[in-house]
Amino acid sequence: MRENVVIRTVSRLAVPFIQVFALYVIVHGASGAGGGFQGGVVFASSFILMTIAFGLSSVKKRFNNKWIMICSIIGITIYAGIGLLCLILGGNYLEYGIIEATLGIPHLHGYLLDAVEVGIGITVMAVMTSIIYDMAERRGESP
Repeated sequence: MRENVVIRTVSRLAVPFIQVFALYVIVHGASGAGGGFQGGVVFASSFILMTIAFGLSSVKKRFNNKWIMICSIIGITIYAGIGLLCLILGGNYLEYGIIEATLGIPHLHGYLLDAVEVGIGITVMAVMTSIIYDMAERRGESP
């Protein structure tokens, strides 16, 4: 792969903005367009950009398969944990109102909704990044 200083420099500058925008999409998803899935895909696109600019082996040094697995587990645990808590308290799966009513904490519904969106976002980001890694490895680039 031919090294291109311009692509690498622009990528270094763009990746943090892409990731902050992804976090905005995740958190804003509870009250408007977007959400966990869209934000997770945007976050994964930052890893795609880094893979294109720096190569798979360089990106995997910072965010390897171990971290992908950890992020997947954390995201699924957040999502499923809140859903199961709703069931345990006698409501339907992801019926946030039952938690708010049982615990008596005002405005908890919004925080739980945001937490579920974050869980979805983390999971989608990890899975999409894993798919990109697998595709790049099949293409012949070794880690």
